[in-house]
Amino acid sequence: MEAKIGINQDNLAKVAHSLSNILADEYVLYTKTRRAHWNVEGPDFYNKHKFFEEQYNDLETIVDEVAERIRKLGHYAPASLKQILELTHLTEDDRGKNDAVSYIKALLADHESILIHLRENIDNYSGPLRDAGTSDYITGLLEKHETMAWMLRAHLS
Repeated sequence: MEAKIGINQDNLAKVAHSLSNILADEYVLYTKTRRAHWNVEGPDFYNKHKFFEEQYNDLETIVDEVAERIRKLGHYAPASLKQILELTHLTEDDRGKNDAVSYIKALLADHESILIHLRENIDNYSGPLRDAGTSDYITGLLEKHETMAWMLRAHLS
């Protein structure tokens, strides 16, 4: 059923597509964080294993929230790995070792990439697309990624 929420259907489709890209990025980052949790090795194994678990739990919540935001706008969230890989701007490439520093650097780079992408697009939601709700949601999402990036960065000092 068509969502009649004060935003024209063309704009809703554009917002949903943009959110689908964000969802794909979040899902890839979630998966990479799970990989770090499962495979990290080294003398600080236990602490980093628990740290990555906290991060992937936060990302799991974000993935669900972004998908639900898409549904609130009357569109379907991408839900196959093929769709996710077609929509993400992140890479699955894994060139690092299984030590905490390698994982932290890779995950931090992805969080920072997502932050840049969110900042570059945030004004489009409240401006031309006339969706203040999504703009507000993206602001909150941006703040979550800033915190997660800060936590990762703190491990590299």
